[in-house]
Formats: sequence, C-alpha cells, structure tokens
Amino acid sequence: MSIVNDHRSPADREADRQLKAKHRALWASGDYPAVAAELIPALGPELVQACGVRRGDRVLDVGAGSGNAAIPAAAAGAIVTASDLTPELLTAGQKIAARRGVALEWLEADAEALPFADNCFDVVMSCVGAMFAPHHQATADELVRVVRPGGTIGMINWTPEGFIGNLLSTLKPYAPPPPVGASPPPLWGNEAHVRELFGDNVTGLRMERQKVLIDHCVSPEEFREYWKRNYGPTISVYGFNKDQPERVAQLDRDFLAMLTRWNASTESGRTAYEAEYLLVTAIKR
Repeated sequence: MSIVNDHRSPADREADRQLKAKHRALWASGDYPAVAAELIPALGPELVQACGVRRGDRVLDVGAGSGNAAIPAAAAGAIVTASDLTPELLTAGQKIAARRGVALEWLEADAEALPFADNCFDVVMSCVGAMFAPHHQATADELVRVVRPGGTIGMINWTPEGFIGNLLSTLKPYAPPPPVGASPPPLWGNEAHVRELFGDNVTGLRMERQKVLIDHCVSPEEFREYWKRNYGPTISVYGFNKDQPERVAQLDRDFLAMLTRWNASTESGRTAYEAEYLLVTAIKR
C-alpha cells in the first residue's frame, strides 16, 4: 500500500492535521454507532446491493463508521476493508462484526488521502460517511483513484433539501465558521455537484433520490434530546455555545421547531421523519 504524494507546505499539512483531529473528536463524541443502528440500519445493505457486491470482491468502505455497509458486504462474502478517520468508531464496528460472525479489516484512514495503491479495489463505497470530509474534490479523486478501471463506486449521501440537510442547516448559524476551502456535506446529495466532482473519470453515473423513514422517538422533544446526546455534529454545536445560555436556549427552540415541522406523524406519541438521500453508483473508466 502507498499514500498519494503530498506536495503541500508544512504549514498547510499542520493545518490539515489539526482540522482532521477536530473531525475525529467530533465523530468520537456521542454514540454514532447507535444512530446508525437505530435510525438508518437499512441504508448499508441497500448500498451493498446497489453496488452489486459479490463473493470475493475486494471492497473498500470509506468513512465506514461502525460498519453499517462494510459488515453487510463482508457477510455477502466480499473481502472488505472498513476505513474511517475515527478509531473509536472502528472499535465499535469490530465488536458488532464479531457478534455477527463476520471478518473484515478495520483501518484508520483519511478519505482525502487514502493509504492504498491505485486501482486496488473492485468496489469503493461510502454510506453517509465520505460526504463529511471537508474537501469534496479531494475525496472524489481518492474514491476514483483506488478503484480499478471497470470497478464500481457507490455512495449514499444526504440531500440539502432533505431532513438531515435541514437539520444541519438549522445547526449552521450556531456553529463556528467552516474551515477555508471546506464544502457543506449535503452538497454531496446534489446531482450537479456529484457530476462535476467525478467528471470524465466515471461512466454510467446513476443518481436516484430515495427516502428512509425514521420513527425512533415518541415526540420531537425527545428526538431533539436524542440528537443532542448521540450525534457528533449536534454535540459539537451545543458545546461551542455552552458558555452562552441565551444562544443555547434559542438553538433549542429553533431545533425543536424544525423537528416539529418535519414530523409527518399524525398519531400522538409517535414521530415519523422521511430523510431523503441520493443513491449514487458509477463505473470507473
């Protein structure tokens, strides 16, 4: 395995190191494995199916988290590497995989600088993972680089207009300014943006908007507390404002208003949120 050449200045490399350390800490906070298992367990198997993963395929899951897609791919008989920037999520995934009796490799890695040689995987996929890397073009280039010609790239990405896109936009006014050059994660759910990122490097690009139903909590108030307790981006924003009680209270109000507005359930004691995502598949030229 080899890492792509890094021609940046020492100052730029240090800035990137600090940025990625913040990202690791963000996703290590809370309980993202619970979020993946309780809210979106169907998305990983759906991505594996969309990518046509077969027994013996060499598969890389980028931004794998706790293995929502990597574990089903391994269960299908593929030779799987699950990579993620956050080692705490990989540790959680190892335990889940052990309980399910499947074996795969778990490796700490940056989606923007993957530690693999060119053309070495049959399938490269990411289930609402790589979309959170700050530099979209660098991430897209890496996904293309490590898959073999004729191999499949597959992604599930939250859309800007959907539930998670709106959740993130509700948090945005209370968050610190984004790093220079960083792009909003939900842009990965915009068809024109994805088409531009992959460009002529792929063929057969297919994009389909779909929805997953999330109905885990009994009320919008309970759901707000669920996000505050478990989801790294939410925890980070509340932490950023912890010394400003008035802003925390306003964020609480805005967040609850958003969750109330998006709740499609008409039954008391139930919630229903349809979270839109973009399912992307393409073949490397």
